[in-house]
Amino acid sequence: MSPSQHSESGGRRLDRRRFLTTAAIGGATIVGASALGGLDADAAFAEPMPSLDTAIPAAFAEGRIVAINRNVLDVAGSHGERYLIQLTNATSVWKLRTTTAEAIEVGDGLYARGAAMPDGTIAADAVWVNIVNVYVTIRGIAKDRLHLQHGSAEVVGHIVPDTTTASYLGGALTADLSKTRIGQEAQVLGAWRPADGNIDIARVSLGH
Repeated sequence: MSPSQHSESGGRRLDRRRFLTTAAIGGATIVGASALGGLDADAAFAEPMPSLDTAIPAAFAEGRIVAINRNVLDVAGSHGERYLIQLTNATSVWKLRTTTAEAIEVGDGLYARGAAMPDGTIAADAVWVNIVNVYVTIRGIAKDRLHLQHGSAEVVGHIVPDTTTASYLGGALTADLSKTRIGQEAQVLGAWRPADGNIDIARVSLGH
């Protein structure tokens, strides 16, 4: 992957190299994401931490999972790349919330960070499954969903009990979404739903 490749997200240009972190290998164990900067939705878009060992090449992959063979994810990149992502007993997984490898399915999209292995695989310390970070306008409000406009696309954002939170004017996270208003601009972090193209909302930030 070339350093010049980028990903567009809500009009903001994200250099994929910003996702790179370095995994440290101790014996046969890969150090997990908790040692490398966290796993929540924000961590996927955070500045990379300093390398733990410059002798270990860092790696980043993104794309769609086309096959799963035991603990190896076969991923087709969005620019024609092909990745084999090795999950270990220390790999941290985010899919709307912190979860386990059993939640990963063929057809899911992912971002993965980890260490490049001599055989060409990537030993992942963390993967974010179906994560989206979009800037939207709220066009409709219902009890269990928000109707969102992202560019020319209309998207339904599902409110997930015990998971979806809101932040108003940079304030603390709250489960109270009653202050959302039609016409507001918002940032939505969440998980894309391949089956219907909708989003399960992890957090909606308003007035930021």
